[in-house]
Amino acid sequence: MTEQERYRKRAAALQYDTETDVAPKVTATGKGYVAEEIVERAKQNKIPIQSDPSLVELLSELNINEQIPEELYQVVAEVFAYIYQVDQKAAKK
Repeated sequence: MTEQERYRKRAAALQYDTETDVAPKVTATGKGYVAEEIVERAKQNKIPIQSDPSLVELLSELNINEQIPEELYQVVAEVFAYIYQVDQKAAKK
């Protein structure tokens, strides 16, 4: 990965607790080395990763611990559906 590619790389992390949260919230955002660290920690904790640069760009505009706006509910629901499917497949192994 070139230095320019590393700089452009962005990542965001979401959290959603159905018991306490009204909507998912952003728990981390970053670019470059920070983005790499977010992805690495997700891998270390076996958290599924989905690549969606457009969504990451929108999430990066939010503050940490800020709930996602209604306009992003549909796309974020799709991300959580993907994670649910990955978790179900992993549980069957």
